[in-house]
Amino acid sequence: MANAFVAAFEILSFGAIIVLIVLGLGIIASMMGIFNFAQGEFVLLGAYITYLAYAKGLPIWAGMAAAPFVVGALGFVLEALIIRRFYAAPIVAMLGTYALGLIIREAVRGLIGGFYLTVPEPIGGSIDFGTVHISAWRFTIILITLLVMAGCYLLLSRTNFGLRMRATLENPSLARASGISTPLMYGATFAFGSALAGLAGALIVPVFSLYADLGLRFLIQGFVAVMVGGVGSFIGPVAGAGVIGTLSAALPWVMAPVVADVLVFVLAIVFIKFRPQGLIAGKGV
Repeated sequence: MANAFVAAFEILSFGAIIVLIVLGLGIIASMMGIFNFAQGEFVLLGAYITYLAYAKGLPIWAGMAAAPFVVGALGFVLEALIIRRFYAAPIVAMLGTYALGLIIREAVRGLIGGFYLTVPEPIGGSIDFGTVHISAWRFTIILITLLVMAGCYLLLSRTNFGLRMRATLENPSLARASGISTPLMYGATFAFGSALAGLAGALIVPVFSLYADLGLRFLIQGFVAVMVGGVGSFIGPVAGAGVIGTLSAALPWVMAPVVADVLVFVLAIVFIKFRPQGLIAGKGV
């Protein structure tokens, strides 16, 4: 029973990590109609900023707090300089973000080399439930993920900023005619999605060692989660992340990790084949 509880917690915490990464990816895809293939590298940058703060002797929390703001600001600048020039050609935009990701990854690789860098957990120890001990930091990640999800939902559904974002998503021409600066909303959306990736990187770096391909590991799962969940809504990518994260964490308990990864992707492909609109189709929050 104790082992089953620990296994369930591990599955839940991994699913929370995938949700964090997919949130930004899904918002950008739903709002802007492009898949940001540099999203994994934004996760990497968030992790690297946290590591730099720790290496410079600053509190880890300071690095974690700075990561989403720095990465979000970088995303805003990159959208203005590069991404918006390719909105008329989504395929070119995706290739552009892929190239951007390669540049960021190789730049970080040049800085850290081939080493695996580690950051201690800000909250050490465990939370005990009788004879069951679970990681306090992983428990914290789950709580933060829930808070971020609730915050994103409220931002998109209850604020003027969210209303403008959804108006731009639904009908950009009508939004412009209504006085909404769609270029500014696209920039803000890309920055917001990038900031979420930076936050994800900051939170997971104590769990997964920092290395140059860290973001790439999660990008593929995030992309599949968005496709399974469905593009066009806030709930869809989150639901897809829950499914993919759960399968990715649960299957290695009963089979070899490589076989589990292959099985997850095969199941995702079969699902998308028969339901291309994803679990939750449609636009809106």
